[in-house]
Amino acid sequence: MKVRTLGSTGIEVSEIGFGAWGIGGNVGGHIAYGKTDDNESRKALRHAFESGITFYDTADFYGFGHSEKLIGETLKDVRSKIVIASKVGLIDYSGKQDYSPVHIRESVEGSLERLQTDYIDLYQLHSPPINVLEEGDDIIAALNDLKDEGKIRAYGNSLNVTEDGKPCVEKYGFECIQVNLNMLDQRAVENGLLDLCKNENVGVVARTPLSFGFLTGACSGRDTFGENDHRNRWQHEQIKRWSAAINLFSEVLQKYSNQTPAQIALRFCLSHDGVSTVIPGMLNKKEVEENAGASEFGKLDREDIRIVAEIYRSQDIFLGKKGQ
Repeated sequence: MKVRTLGSTGIEVSEIGFGAWGIGGNVGGHIAYGKTDDNESRKALRHAFESGITFYDTADFYGFGHSEKLIGETLKDVRSKIVIASKVGLIDYSGKQDYSPVHIRESVEGSLERLQTDYIDLYQLHSPPINVLEEGDDIIAALNDLKDEGKIRAYGNSLNVTEDGKPCVEKYGFECIQVNLNMLDQRAVENGLLDLCKNENVGVVARTPLSFGFLTGACSGRDTFGENDHRNRWQHEQIKRWSAAINLFSEVLQKYSNQTPAQIALRFCLSHDGVSTVIPGMLNKKEVEENAGASEFGKLDREDIRIVAEIYRSQDIFLGKKGQ
C-alpha cells in the first residue's frame, strides 16, 4: 500500500482509505446501503488494517455513532498506527444541522468516547452550506481551540457542493477538504479545485470514487434497492444511466484486463496529484481486498485520463432525486 501526505498537516495516509458510512448500517433509522452485519464489518475493518489501509473516514452521523463505535472496538489496539477522520454537523434526515461551537465541542467528546481514543486526526465539518461559514467566524475558532487542546490534529470540510471548495481553501484556511470525485463526477477537476489544493498544499479526501457502487460493474440497471438504501431515493432513469455508464469507459477497461472496474476507477482518482486518499465504502473482506489492491497498480496513463475526461464531458450524467 502506497502512502501520501495529507496536505500541509504532515499526516501520512494510505492511498486507499476506508469509507465507513456503510458500516453504520440502519441503526437509529440511519440510511446508507441497507442492513449490515456488525461481525462482517469488524472483519472488514481488521482486514483493511492488515492490508495496509491506515485511513478511516467516519462521522457521528453514520449510524448515529455506530460506525465510530465499530472502529473504536475493532482498531483500538492499533490506534497509534492508523489515522481516523470523523465529522460533525448533521443531526438527522430532516435536514437539521448544528455547527455551533457548543455542538462541535459536545460532538467531539462523544466521538472520542465511541472511538476509544483521546484525539481525532482529522475532524471535518459535515457538508455545511457555505453561508454557515460566512455567518459564523466562531466555527473556525472552535476548531482551532480543539486543535490547541490536542483533541484533534487537523480540521477540514466535507464539502456540501464542489463550488464551496475555493472559499474553504482561500478564505477560511481549511487544512483539508473532502469532495466527490470519480469517473462520472469530475467537477473538482473541471473547476480547478484539485489544482488549487495542490498549489496551496491542502489535503484532499476523494469520496464516492466508485459512484455509489455503479462503477464496479455490479449494477444491471434493473436493480431494486431496499428501503434503507439511499440509492432507493434516486429516479429509475438515474439508476439506469449510472449502471450503464461503466460501459462508456470500455476502451480503458479493456486495456487493464487484469484489473477490476473498481480498481481502475480508484486508480483514476489517484491519478490526480491533488488527491491525498480515496475512500471507497467497504462492507466485507472481499471488497477490502479488491479496493486495497488498486494501490499497487499506480496511476493511469495520461492518455487514459484524457479519454476518461473527454467521455465525461460528452455525457449528461446527472438527474434529480425523487421529490426534487
